[in-house]
Amino acid sequence: MSESGNFKTTSLESGKAKPPRFIAVEGPIGVGKTSLTRRLADTFNYEVLLERAEENPFLDRFYKNPRQHALSTQLFFLFQRTQQMQELRQDDLFEPVRVADFLIDKDRLFAELNLDADEYELYLKVFGHVTIDSPKPDLVIYLQAPTDVLLQRIQKRGIAAEQLIERSYLENLNAAYTEFFHYYDRSRLLIVNSADLDLVENDDDYNRLVNYILALPSGTHYFNPGPTLL
Repeated sequence: MSESGNFKTTSLESGKAKPPRFIAVEGPIGVGKTSLTRRLADTFNYEVLLERAEENPFLDRFYKNPRQHALSTQLFFLFQRTQQMQELRQDDLFEPVRVADFLIDKDRLFAELNLDADEYELYLKVFGHVTIDSPKPDLVIYLQAPTDVLLQRIQKRGIAAEQLIERSYLENLNAAYTEFFHYYDRSRLLIVNSADLDLVENDDDYNRLVNYILALPSGTHYFNPGPTLL
């Protein structure tokens, strides 16, 4: 019998299993991090902190011409994310509880992928100045999925600018994420194989993940459950 065969949802009201106070959900474009972030926030009654990509005036231009607009796009995101992190610090992270759909440390991943050597050197200098004392998540959830799955999900959600994303870019991005989290050790890390999971519409998939989070010790862990038995 699979673990879902005798599955029971953990009671958050019991006081025996408490979620981390600050959770960051990460993963490449199309993997579903924002949807999972919203659902976790609803489950745990957390405030939600979302990456506001629609506010970046350079993003559409980047998808059309990555080489020309990479630096301006990346710097806008860096300043936007660090401002959100500073607001967390000012509000006292130890009082409210939050779940975010981005990890500030990951910002360098996109910069290294998209900028040339001189631009990346400039970016690193700016990054080092603006990210000092950024709050560290108690748990990072890294959602993985093959490039084909990402392409399908991007096509399904139908954001016009994202339809310009090339397969080769997604493949490189996926590889960069894999390498980044292979060495990541600043927070507790949960790597989730989301290729065959529906964490938005399938309650059983989602509840299994929640129960796993609530029982998670320190260190790096993997969530790769088999298919749900009906």
